[in-house]
Amino acid sequence: MFQRLLFFSSLNLAFGSTILWDGRFNDMTSSTELDSWSWSNQVGPYQYYIHGSENVTSYVNLDSSFKNPADTSSSQGVKITLDSTSYWNGQTMRRTELIPQTSAAINMGTVFYHFSMQRLATDAPSEFREHQIAFFENHFTEMKAGWISGESATSDPTLRWDVNSASQWNTTWEAGVWHNIAYAINFDAGTVAFYHSTGADDLALTVPEVSVSASSNGADWHLGVLELPRDGYTDATENFFFSGVYVESGDLTTIVSGPGSNTTSAGSSATSSSTTSSAQSSAASSSPPSTTPSAFTTTFPNTTQSLPSSTFSTVVSSSSAISNPSGDMGDNYDCE
Repeated sequence: MFQRLLFFSSLNLAFGSTILWDGRFNDMTSSTELDSWSWSNQVGPYQYYIHGSENVTSYVNLDSSFKNPADTSSSQGVKITLDSTSYWNGQTMRRTELIPQTSAAINMGTVFYHFSMQRLATDAPSEFREHQIAFFENHFTEMKAGWISGESATSDPTLRWDVNSASQWNTTWEAGVWHNIAYAINFDAGTVAFYHSTGADDLALTVPEVSVSASSNGADWHLGVLELPRDGYTDATENFFFSGVYVESGDLTTIVSGPGSNTTSAGSSATSSSTTSSAQSSAASSSPPSTTPSAFTTTFPNTTQSLPSSTFSTVVSSSSAISNPSGDMGDNYDCE
């Protein structure tokens, strides 16, 4: 009987889900470990370079109180902070973002990007500004919160799921409510679907597949937030909480408690045979891309690295235009 149980357990692993990249912070004791990452020393589960000028603990902190209590596979969650210093590389947008550091094929076939997010009543995200959350560089899918340029009202308490900057789902973003989310992305078919639940409830298909030009280089999904500026509204400290962050293939894990780790380390590719070396070679390179002309040359710890222009071209769509001082609608934002 015991051998039969082992056999069926092995079948479940073989034909179930495979964690391609694990960003659940279980292998980290402090956010200061993020400082060890650089373009010349790409270690750990996350790339950390989009942030303000202060120490990492001004922008990223880890604690068991920062996770969804129902997420029992995570030992802790992360608090992402925007404050008056959260300006990166001379841009006018406030940004604190983490990017997966992995060679796994998180940008191929059908994959599921998992995360849970919440806000609190204290240091809440502004309802008067647009926030782009958990987004890809080309913004083919993302969460948004707050006032969107062009709205008739002056504030907006809504949390949205967008595809190509068109809202597909929304709800009032209440304080203290954990929203559990999975982007179901089919990079081959060019579709994305939205799974959602709150609290401890299992994920459920909320929006079926939407056609989209889904593309990623495997190193351009931004866990965190980009806040667009708006005239007449001053900066305030804002906190965003995330937990249960991972990317999987195979069957979708719907339980919020999450799967057991199937990776050799938080930043490595899965040990399952379904992740092949050829797939890994097509994913993000272990060195900074050099095929795209650089827009900036920026000094990072221990290195001076020319970054690709795509890193800076976080193009904001027409729905994200910013009011200029005269009150007219300004040009769309382009980070280059």
